[in-house]
Amino acid sequence: MKHGKKYTEAAKLVDRTVAYEPAEAISLVKKTATAKFDETIEVHIRTGCDGRHADQQIRGAVVLPNGTGKTVRVLVIAKGDKLAEAQAAGADFVGGEELVPKIQNEGWLEFDVVVATPDMMGVVGRLGKVLGPKGLMPNPKAGTVTMDVTKAVNDIKAGKIEYRLDKSNIVHVPVGKASFTEEQLQQNFDALMEAISKAKPSALKGQYLRSITLTSTMGPGVKVNAAKY
Repeated sequence: MKHGKKYTEAAKLVDRTVAYEPAEAISLVKKTATAKFDETIEVHIRTGCDGRHADQQIRGAVVLPNGTGKTVRVLVIAKGDKLAEAQAAGADFVGGEELVPKIQNEGWLEFDVVVATPDMMGVVGRLGKVLGPKGLMPNPKAGTVTMDVTKAVNDIKAGKIEYRLDKSNIVHVPVGKASFTEEQLQQNFDALMEAISKAKPSALKGQYLRSITLTSTMGPGVKVNAAKY
């Protein structure tokens, strides 16, 4: 894969053989984010879990103290007075059963997170084939299946992110933007790592966190010392 001049210059700043301390890694990632847009800073955590086993799954959510820097569009699927509650909380879209054909047949997907009340999960289940592959299915572990729609919407708008294992047993999550200060990124990173550490499956034998890499959208990966986690 051929990289552009900017990437090649940025990559020279990073020693691939070194696992940096978090503060140093964050500083490097900010330095190597040289694109013309505000790059997203992501963390990629390779775990020792085997996601094929239900008792080694990792899934949850954490509110990043400084948010993600991204405007998140929230859809709430509910009924009765919960619709008004969701609207008052600042949900971007609110609806019930009538949303099924709109999403299923018209391919409407102009939202980033779906929150549903438990009594609507039968309805939401019919959208599984559309929402599932896009990682948009509401889930109790992530706090997106709840009667407290006000808290769910507020948390998401404040910077709540979901984390889960992908097929390669890696967790990929954004922790902010290149325009964030190093301190803001550090606080977000610490909050994420604390949540991931607590989410360690009790069934797991052996090393939990194999490697941690920080990267910006267009920049090179920077290895983080995983020892303290």
